[in-house]
Order: sequence, then structure tokens, then C-alpha cells
Amino acid sequence: MALIVTMCVAQVLTMLGAFAFPALVPGFLDEWGLSYTEAGWVSGIYFAGYAVAVPMLASLTDRRDARAIYLIFALVGGCGSLLFALLAQGFWSALVFRVLGGVGLAGTFIPGLKAQVDRLAGSTQSRAIAWYTATFSLGTSVSFLVSGEIGSQFGWRAAFGIAAAATIVAAVMAAITLRRDVLVAVDSPQTHLLDFRPVIRNRRAMAYILGYAAHMWELFGVRSWMVAFLTFCLSVQAVTADYWTPTTVMAIAGFLAMCASIGGAELSLRWGHNAVLKLFMWASAACAFGIGFAAELYYPLVVALCLGYAMLVQGDSAVLHAGTVQSAEPARRGATMAVQSLCGFLSACLSPLVVGLVLDTTGGGSSVASWGAAFITMGIVVAFGPLIMRLVRGPQGGVGSLSV
Repeated sequence: MALIVTMCVAQVLTMLGAFAFPALVPGFLDEWGLSYTEAGWVSGIYFAGYAVAVPMLASLTDRRDARAIYLIFALVGGCGSLLFALLAQGFWSALVFRVLGGVGLAGTFIPGLKAQVDRLAGSTQSRAIAWYTATFSLGTSVSFLVSGEIGSQFGWRAAFGIAAAATIVAAVMAAITLRRDVLVAVDSPQTHLLDFRPVIRNRRAMAYILGYAAHMWELFGVRSWMVAFLTFCLSVQAVTADYWTPTTVMAIAGFLAMCASIGGAELSLRWGHNAVLKLFMWASAACAFGIGFAAELYYPLVVALCLGYAMLVQGDSAVLHAGTVQSAEPARRGATMAVQSLCGFLSACLSPLVVGLVLDTTGGGSSVASWGAAFITMGIVVAFGPLIMRLVRGPQGGVGSLSV
């Protein structure tokens, strides 16, 4: 259990800079004169860096101990945050340094999970999957909260500097905790490093992977633009948020989302994966179709809606991760998680950009209708998630319940 807790804490620390830009995006829009589309590029390029790097790095974990990969790329991510803090001057430099940060996340998130899977077995392994993947939401929460608070008090450069320091602490924790002598023996795959054909032929795993891509489209659209949406709500209502600032709301949303993810995993014990995935995907899509049009409602009510929506968006996350890992061939878990991350984070990269384009083409995010259209863009893809999974899985590819 100490291994799981330590790696969850380390993950939160490595993610401190992940959502620093979305947390501070209203300030960047003003200071750098960015359009919504350009801000969408900067938000999304982080996950493009992740998507480009993760096939190689996650696949390597089938052949090498994931510990070394984790330690190296924790420092790479820290360099991305440090360079952003010291040298970022506008749109183009921000793109470069955010890509580097995304590569760092690619070398820590999935390798961190694989490092635990290779050292655990049975129900402990399943619990590690559920808790570690759910902690991604806690990392999101802390990133929004810390970045927002430090940015408002000391400026955005300080926020990114703190994120860089946190990755060093995470690397030290992982180096101490992940012992080399407790790996579970698994035969290495006989295929080439980037040969993903056996993964693609695994229809059960691919169903979860494509469901994860639909989930990530909505999730990262929300995480990239919710602070800007709440800022818009405050402006149209001409009110101030003494306690419920947009970054504070996102911090609380991240914590609640983590609880929802763990709760979704527990629900799947009773109801099975299919029922849980349909429940959360369709409920969050229904919420997305309406929440953008609620901007002029009483601000605390808008906050409550956003918090509820965040829980629905995240409720299927642990189920999708666990289903992918447990559907994989043991010797190809790293490759399977690589394909999952590639599909998921390509989706996460495109979503903020598409939402930004929608905002720019529907009035520049200056009207309720503009934000309504933006959230519909987030929800429409996830609404098709269960249908895509059913189609890919086929009539004989039923999914069981999660063993936690």
C-alpha cells in the first residue's frame, strides 16, 4: 500500500504544471493578446507532445523496468516548466515549452502505472490501477489550485517555477520507493518495439481504448476551458467571486472527480462495465448540451452545475483504464497502454483547439450562445462512446466487472 500511496503523491507533484496554462489562460489572453484559437493551441499542444512520445515510452516498459523511464522523464517535464517560467514570451515560445512538458508527462503517467503493475499482483494490482488513474484528477485539482493561487499572488512565472521544483521531489520519491528487486516476471514480447498490430487485433482492449478517446475529448475540453467559462459567467453577471474563484472551483472539481472515478470503479463491481460506462458517458453528454447556456444563472448555481458535471465527466475513467489493462495480454500491457494513451491524448490535443475554434467562430466567447455551442462540441463525441465500443467489441466481446 505504501508503494501505491507514494506513487499517487508523486503523480500529483509531476502534474503541478500540467494545467498551469489553462488555470491562468484569462491572464495570458490579455497579456499576450492571444485569440481563443491560439490559446486552444497552447493548451492542446501539451497533450500533442504527450501523444507523440507515449507510444515509444510506454512500449519500452514491456522491455525495461519502467522505473528508469519515469525518473528521466520526470526531469524532462520539470525542464519544460522551468524553461516556460524563464523564457516564455508569447505564443510560439509557449508552444515549444508546453510540448516539452507533455513529453515529460508521457514518461511519467503510464510508466508510473506500469512500474506498479509490474510490482503488484491480484486485487492489489487492480486497486493500484483504480487509485493511480483516479489520482490524475487530484493532480488536475492541485495544478489548478496551486497555479491559480501562486499566479495571482506572484505571477505566472512563479507558478511554473514551483511546478518545475515539484517534479524533482517526485523523482526522488519514486527513486526511493520503486525497488529494482521486486518485479513480477513476465516474458518480453517477441514483436518489434512499435508493432501495435497484436494490440489492434485485441477487440476487447480496442473497445476500451476508443471509449477512452471519446472520454478524453470531453474531459480535456472541460479542463482547458472551464476557467475561461466561469470567468465569462462572472463578467456577464457583473459579480465578484470572493471564495468561488474559477481556479478554486476547478481545484474542488478535480477532487470530486477523483472520488467519482473511484466510485465508478466500485459501481462496476455490481453493475458491470457496460452499465457504468453508459451511465456516466450519456449523463455527462446530456449535461454538456445544457451547461454552456446556463452562464447567466445565479453564479453559485453555475458553480454547483460545473462541479456535478466534473464528477460525471470523470466517473468512467478508472473503469476505462482498468478494462484496458486487464484486457491486454500480459506481455503487451505497455504496448496496450501506449495505444490507449496515443488515442486518448490525440483526442485531448484536438479537443481544446476545436473548442477554441468554435468560440472564435460563434462570437469570440462573448455570448451565452457561443459557450453553449462550445460545450455541445465537448459532449457530442462522448455521447457516441458507448456505441463505438459496442461496434468495435462485437457481439461476442462482452466486458465483465472490474475486480478491485
